[in-house]
Amino acid sequence: MQSTSHPVNKTIYLIRHGETDFNRLGIVQGSGVDTSLNGTGQNQARAFFEHYKHIPFDKIYISSLQRTRQTVAPFLELPIPLEVIPELNEINWGVIEGATPTPESSQMFLDMLEAWRAGHLDQSVEGGESPNELYTRQQRGLQMMMERADEHCILICMHGRALRSFLCLLTGTPLKEMDCFGHSNVCLYILQQHETGFHVVVNNDTAHLNA
Repeated sequence: MQSTSHPVNKTIYLIRHGETDFNRLGIVQGSGVDTSLNGTGQNQARAFFEHYKHIPFDKIYISSLQRTRQTVAPFLELPIPLEVIPELNEINWGVIEGATPTPESSQMFLDMLEAWRAGHLDQSVEGGESPNELYTRQQRGLQMMMERADEHCILICMHGRALRSFLCLLTGTPLKEMDCFGHSNVCLYILQQHETGFHVVVNNDTAHLNA
């Protein structure tokens, strides 16, 4: 129940996009890889819609990559206004994104994650984007959304690594701890804004996929 002393200003439903073939094959997808949902991903999108179509969303926000648009497509039949915010795009993984994994590229990926956990947030894969760069552009995107005072309940669809960073931004969690936020395809986080900031009230939920 909502506290009358701490009213909710904005509620955010935050999901990751549905499954793609690259997800299934373990291929790194970044902002430069514009893949489509596979059959499983389309079913996940429909399952989420059936479970949450009763929520009165004022707006849906997505990245500029088609896998997010395809994930929220069922809601557009209602219709609900949609806005593309490129600042929500996935992190750019540079030379390893879109490539079939090799032992060398897999180790590069794991080494980079370890460096980020150690707080080296300006580091990036060759040709890619650092967590600090991702975080900075996400700040711009969040500011745009927060300026829409008439939007009290919004749905945001984005990407795995970007979702972890965005949750840090919303909750004030140190960015080097972003891996504390788990995710899977079409997982759901619900956050409510109070005077002290955003608070997670639903964490990495996938019950709608098994209903």
